[in-house]
Amino acid sequence: MSTPTGPAQPQSKRAAIGSFVGTTLEWYDFFIYATAASLVFDEVFFPTQEGVLGKLAAFATFAVGFIARPLGSILFGHFGDKISRRNVLVATLLIMGGATVLIGLIPAYSAIGVWAPVLLTLCRIAQGIALGGEWGGAALLSVENAPARRKGLFGSSTQIGSPAGLLLASLVVSVSSWVSGDAFGDWGWRIPFLASVVIVLVGLYIRRGLAESRDFVTTKAKDDVTKVPVAEVLRTDWRSVLIGAGLAAANNALYYVIATYTLAYVTDSLKVPESQTLNHLTIVSVCYLISIPVFGWLSDRVGLRRQVTLAALAAAAFTFPYFAMIETGDSWIILLGMILGLAVIQSAAYAPQPAIYCELFPTKIRYTGASLAYALPTTLVGGTTPFIATWLYSETDSNTAMAWYIVGLCLVAAGCAWLAHRRHVRVTQAAAEPAGGVHV
Repeated sequence: MSTPTGPAQPQSKRAAIGSFVGTTLEWYDFFIYATAASLVFDEVFFPTQEGVLGKLAAFATFAVGFIARPLGSILFGHFGDKISRRNVLVATLLIMGGATVLIGLIPAYSAIGVWAPVLLTLCRIAQGIALGGEWGGAALLSVENAPARRKGLFGSSTQIGSPAGLLLASLVVSVSSWVSGDAFGDWGWRIPFLASVVIVLVGLYIRRGLAESRDFVTTKAKDDVTKVPVAEVLRTDWRSVLIGAGLAAANNALYYVIATYTLAYVTDSLKVPESQTLNHLTIVSVCYLISIPVFGWLSDRVGLRRQVTLAALAAAAFTFPYFAMIETGDSWIILLGMILGLAVIQSAAYAPQPAIYCELFPTKIRYTGASLAYALPTTLVGGTTPFIATWLYSETDSNTAMAWYIVGLCLVAAGCAWLAHRRHVRVTQAAAEPAGGVHV
């Protein structure tokens, strides 16, 4: 009987859908938490803090989720590499969704006092830990189950969760605000958190029906399992972690400059109506949702690393024109700049990432390595970009310094894409060696 050359097509599609649902919940949680922290958490959980202190306290709990992600990468990567990709992803989905629902059930400070912010922080830590293991596992599940020549396309299903989560969060928050009216600050804000149970149930149904990938099953059958994956990653593949982090750092900076800083800048400094900027973000998200699978498909044809290199160089070249476009204050020019920056250039680099990350690490430490490489720039760059951009503008009264910061990260990403190619060649050659060959 001949050995199959790849996973069955239905299994590939189911794995892609399972990855999409999980990352959609991740980004849905991200956006509803950011909205609630901006609008109501200071009054609900930190009423004793006056003025901006309550808002800063609310945003501090938001930042905790970023800080906890590397811990989740190590924890769930450990079990994902040793025991099961699928079962770990079921656990991250349940923890992430459960913590989100619990946030919607926490009584206000007026009811239980200091326990309210304590419970909020604990739930946010649980979310961060779960999210640290979610992306890497979802990316591996979609890529390792993908047909051999369509890994870029199937892997991009993990990335579609970002615009899908934003659109879903915007819809649910709008409906909740409409239903609760003036009582949104009292109880209406809880609806989006409680509604996440629907996504959890759908994702759980899909993921429980998934089979393990052939790569992981083969590794387990050979008993080629590492006792402490994170130690192995840091000992033998720390360069791959840095390469992966360099690839994602520029994407994180571009995303948060366009989707977060731009909204605040054009609203506060250029006096563009808030309603227009929110409408822009919705339109850009729809374009982003469409472009990610398109660029995933394209990357399988032009080459994963070649596409990321070209996209990173294009981002570096577009950064200064982008800031010039938004500084016009013209609503339509701002929208065009956001679409080009996020739904075209950033999307081209973002879509192939899961497939590239899978190629950076051998199967036995792939979950830990990919998760850690993704979590580090998300924490260090993604969580700090809006703050850095705002601070640099306040110090210089210009966006020039921030533009150079992004250009630098883009050039690093282009270099890392080239190094990823060299690394991929070395890993491929090592994997092709006979048993007993040394992994360099």
